[in-house]
Amino acid sequence: KADIVRLLQRHTRARVLAVGDGGNDVSMIQAADVGVGLVGREGKQASLAADFSVLQFSYLGRLLLWHGRNSYKRSAKLAQFVIHRGLIISIMQVVFSALFYFAPIALFQGMLLVGYTTVYTMAPVFSLVLDRDVSEDIAMLYPELYAELTKGRALSFKTFFMWLLISIYQGGALMMIAVWLFDTEFIHVVSIAFTGLVLNELLMVALEIRTWHRWMIWSILGSLAIYIASIWVLPAYFDVSFIVTPAFVWKTLVITAVSSVPLYIIKLIRRIYAPPAYAKLT
Repeated sequence: KADIVRLLQRHTRARVLAVGDGGNDVSMIQAADVGVGLVGREGKQASLAADFSVLQFSYLGRLLLWHGRNSYKRSAKLAQFVIHRGLIISIMQVVFSALFYFAPIALFQGMLLVGYTTVYTMAPVFSLVLDRDVSEDIAMLYPELYAELTKGRALSFKTFFMWLLISIYQGGALMMIAVWLFDTEFIHVVSIAFTGLVLNELLMVALEIRTWHRWMIWSILGSLAIYIASIWVLPAYFDVSFIVTPAFVWKTLVITAVSSVPLYIIKLIRRIYAPPAYAKLT
């Protein structure tokens, strides 16, 4: 049985799932890319050696069509969004350095860098693991949706390149427009650019969500509240008297809108003229 699994892997170059319920299936389960063990009359050897264990063979459909689908889609989205979160701040640093003759000066330092990757954006980004594009009933009713996943379109070189372009556009837009709009208040460029960056990331998380969950809402609102509170807690990085002015508020909103709204419009147009398979069923 294990040899058959290896032959399938070698000649089809596909990921192989093996299902077994006895001790003689252990080698097959371990040779496969994914092993599922059934707890049956022959004991628990197969289930103990497997990646997943089920009590009945009928549970295999739900394991693949629902949990497997969610795991793949959520992992793909989370991985690419984490890459985007790191790329966009790097692009802003590159643009900042280029505008000032490549001076060796860090745009964001200290608590701003630490806070960006933790309390300001971590909860909203990781809340994406609660997202789902279809309900369980639809996923079980239309197994064709699972067949689409085998093409690997949710996580590929194409999707990575798209997120790379998004990061370049947003990082460049945030930094260049911040310098342009606040040319007379250049001493505050760090707080300006960082506020636009945090708002942009929170908005991007909201635009990526297909099915809202209460924890997603709380994570976004909570992160925004923490950031606003930190403005008063970190006076070394923020000038409160400048931030509360109407000019700062509307210019920051313009920066955030320019970096995010065009992407939403493009996404909306694609959804209308080239909708994904799941969108046709919801």
